Amino acid sequence: MSVIENKLAELGVTLPDAPAPAANYVPYVIAGDMVYVSGQISANADGMIKGKLGDDTTAEDGALAAKTCAISLLAQLKAACGGDIDRLVRVVKLVGFVNSTPDFGDQPKVINGASDFMVAALGDKGRHARSAVSAASLPFGVAVEIEAIFQIK
Repeated sequence: MSVIENKLAELGVTLPDAPAPAANYVPYVIAGDMVYVSGQISANADGMIKGKLGDDTTAEDGALAAKTCAISLLAQLKAACGGDIDRLVRVVKLVGFVNSTPDFGDQPKVINGASDFMVAALGDKGRHARSAVSAASLPFGVAVEIEAIFQIK
């Protein structure tokens, strides 16, 4: 088991198989030493995590949903690295979209669920630039979608 996967195991996380794309796009693109991972929606073993922040979903629940996106992002990274996730140099950037009402303003708290997880799992390699934005709706009614840029060796 890799160093990163050992740390994930300590956190009680096992990376799932990388989710397949839901439409006409690829899950990731490698350009040089950068991996651009398509948006990963909030989902777990029970299915999609749906909801609208500021209406039927709390910021805390949204943060948990964002964490599931981060786990899927790492699963895609592992696939992009041919199974060797220890090729990761660093998380460069996360862009988080939060399905929220017009008056909801805690998008950063929601996306912290992914950011905090990346740092807990990867240490300094997990520190990244970030955007956290509101969306009037997201595919399938999910609560959160996050895309990422990773640097690999």
